[in-house]
Amino acid sequence: MTTTLRDSVEREPADSTDIPKDVFTEGPDLKSPGRWGVRHVQSLLMFLGLTFAYTLRVNMSVAIVAMSDSSMANPDIEEFGWDSSTQSLILSSFFWGYVVTQIPAGQIAQMWSASKLWALCMFVCGLTNLVIPIGAHFGGWQAVCACRIIMGLSQGCVLPCLHTLLGKWVPPVERARLGTYTYAGAQFGTVVGLPVSGFLSASSIGWPSVFYVVGSVTIAWSIVFYIWGADSPALHRSIKPAEQNYIEASLGQADVKEKLRTPWKAIFTSVPLWALIIVHCGQNWGYWTLLTEMPSYMNSILLFDISKNGLISALPYLAMWVLSFPMSIISDLAISKGWVSRGVSRKVSNTIGHWGPGIALLVLGIVTIDSTNVAVAILTVAVGLNAGSLSGYQINHIDLSPNFAGTLMSITNCISNIMSIVAPLIAGVILTDVSDVNKWQIVFIVAAVVYFTCNLVFIIFGTGEQQPWNEPEVTSDSEAREETNTEKERY
Repeated sequence: MTTTLRDSVEREPADSTDIPKDVFTEGPDLKSPGRWGVRHVQSLLMFLGLTFAYTLRVNMSVAIVAMSDSSMANPDIEEFGWDSSTQSLILSSFFWGYVVTQIPAGQIAQMWSASKLWALCMFVCGLTNLVIPIGAHFGGWQAVCACRIIMGLSQGCVLPCLHTLLGKWVPPVERARLGTYTYAGAQFGTVVGLPVSGFLSASSIGWPSVFYVVGSVTIAWSIVFYIWGADSPALHRSIKPAEQNYIEASLGQADVKEKLRTPWKAIFTSVPLWALIIVHCGQNWGYWTLLTEMPSYMNSILLFDISKNGLISALPYLAMWVLSFPMSIISDLAISKGWVSRGVSRKVSNTIGHWGPGIALLVLGIVTIDSTNVAVAILTVAVGLNAGSLSGYQINHIDLSPNFAGTLMSITNCISNIMSIVAPLIAGVILTDVSDVNKWQIVFIVAAVVYFTCNLVFIIFGTGEQQPWNEPEVTSDSEAREETNTEKERY
């Protein structure tokens, strides 16, 4: 026989925790066990993991300038003379692998261990990053693409694992804050990665040091997270009972031994999920267009040298990182005070995060900018306001389904990262002459239109309400054993 998750939890509460049945609605006003706890430590570890993941992604955006023309950095280091099309190919190759492992990673994270999967995949990613200088020397751009594809395959687990862990560790009343603090690792990794890559490329040891330093630090983090990361409060070795009870009761968790069946049909026929997929596509187009092409724009149009290039390119992401904190606090406060519904809060935040940058990019694309300071200021606004998306569509996966947040992220991230492949390639096709400001204006206008259109879909069809399919039918222990025996008999 089958039951719903709600029925199974009410029938089998946790061993030492009496969880009230009404936690499955908006729940009682549970009192936090303290301002700092194990959930914050786990968030910090995830923040650092995301920091190193994004540092690995963006270091190539700066290093490739020096790899293509060493006169821009250290002329004593080997260069390869790659043109803009080859550079765009290398930058997009990461996502060729990235889209492949999203959905499998979501399922493995849900069924096995999100923390261990993340640690192992980042170990492989860091190790591969160390090989890039050797690959470039002996195999050219093809070997670099191969390394980036492997790194993409490895990092395909990052966001599914992150969402799976957030769904288990973060109480709803802290969702925007802790979720945004964790996600801020992406911006922090960008803020650190771009200038550090610029400085290392211009140093006496040149661009190879970019890959050696970042790869080594990533490997060290993966070992730490493998040891101290935990999949849920119940599996953490030193969490206090008060904090464990607080998290589990607020989320409606219990010691559920039944195997959850992923409701694939309900998920793929869900209108709010498709709105989430579309807005995620818009985010990736705009975000990765800027992230991958900004160093080239700084170099070709604004004429910054590579050490300043990385620093100035990081400034917009520093603004995004800083703005993410007040935006998330205001979002949680507005929901907890009852000023707006969760859905309205997510849509307002995301509108700031997408239409704000869209307007800034339109200005950059339509108005002739003679001052480099004005151009940098507009780019800073464009990227900085994107912080609203962290309290918007990003956290909305958990709103729709805490039980399957990792699976939802794997689906939306898989589809949306097709845009991460396409956007740099289209930019490379448009930018036949990277010194032509008119061609850059076209790139910015296209990104602005995508931002506007996709967010409009989210406003109309998105929601902040938990979906009915969050509590699917589950297989009881006895039925699971019968199915297992049946499978064995077949063989």
